[in-house]
Amino acid sequence: MPLQLVQVNIKARDDDAVGRFWAEALGWAVSSEAPGVTNVEPAGFAWPDPSAVCIDVVAVPDPGSVHYRAHLDLASTSLAHQAALVARFQGLGATLADIGQGDVPWVVMADPEGNLFCVLEPRALYADTGPIATIVVDCADPRALAAFWGQATGWVVDEVTDDHARLRAPEGVGPYLELLRAPDAAAVHRIHLDLLPSPVEEQAAEVARLRALGATDADVGQGEVPWVCLADPEGNEFCVLGRH
Repeated sequence: MPLQLVQVNIKARDDDAVGRFWAEALGWAVSSEAPGVTNVEPAGFAWPDPSAVCIDVVAVPDPGSVHYRAHLDLASTSLAHQAALVARFQGLGATLADIGQGDVPWVVMADPEGNLFCVLEPRALYADTGPIATIVVDCADPRALAAFWGQATGWVVDEVTDDHARLRAPEGVGPYLELLRAPDAAAVHRIHLDLLPSPVEEQAAEVARLRALGATDADVGQGEVPWVCLADPEGNEFCVLGRH
């Protein structure tokens, strides 16, 4: 059975502060499953549920050494709403960021620890996604990577070109996963994807299936943990969760 994309994992120096920022930014609730781990999810959320991809903020000693290629794009419903979101996020401690984007209709920002995200202009495609419109992963070959992630998760390819691919849960709810052709850059991303086997006892079988699809083992200094760290065919790291 394909895995479920259940959360994005954000590395931070202060997981509580970054978690509270994202909870207030998204209008979600915050909880803690263990010291150094802050969970952010919709209030009353029955996890896992394809209607949302949650956020797990994990404290690490040196988050500046973490370089992934994923970031979040947030949805807006109008230009006035986009401007209001940007102002509210600044009030919560976010800052405007210049990564050479030039004159674009979206706004690039950084959370209080410098993790980049975008506040999109209103787009009809994202009208029903919830506050997170899409999880964007930079890559070299969107077509090939869409094939991997589609088989890995069972998500449906909504659109694919040489420059980008877009996938979504087969239920047609929640955010999209977008694979965007981009050159290697020094952008500050500390977000990776976490996948859940269903049932969780199928973790070993799912890891073997992912390896057969082209995933490789990844060592990020995780040590003895119940999850398995892998990398997709382009080297983007992700985790297959297990039972705690």
